[in-house]
Amino acid sequence: QVQLVESGGGLVQVGNSLRLSCAVSGHTFGSYNIGWFRQAPGKEREFLAAIDWSLGRTHYANSVSGRFTISKDNAKNTVYLQMNSLKPEDTAVYSCAADEILRVVVINQAHYWGQGTQVTVSS
Repeated sequence: QVQLVESGGGLVQVGNSLRLSCAVSGHTFGSYNIGWFRQAPGKEREFLAAIDWSLGRTHYANSVSGRFTISKDNAKNTVYLQMNSLKPEDTAVYSCAADEILRVVVINQAHYWGQGTQVTVSS
């Protein structure tokens, strides 16, 4: 069983930055891929970025490549999403998810999910 807890969301002004955290527990070290997703009101959940826990390889959606960066701290069992140059359309609930297969994470079918954290970008 894998548990994921997101934190770091909040209200931020346009153009500013925010870093989200995803604390991961209950997994075998190096077994899982972690992804970040978001869901805005009335829209489908959108894949943003993923990282291979053991090798650190990253994968990004085109929509956020260059603005968002995924990283990990093995010692803290935490994955981060650094979001820069935020826009009002980035307003959503952001969630992290885990699965043993990277492709499953990318196609929004990860087995384990966190509860999400709200990010609101105001103009």
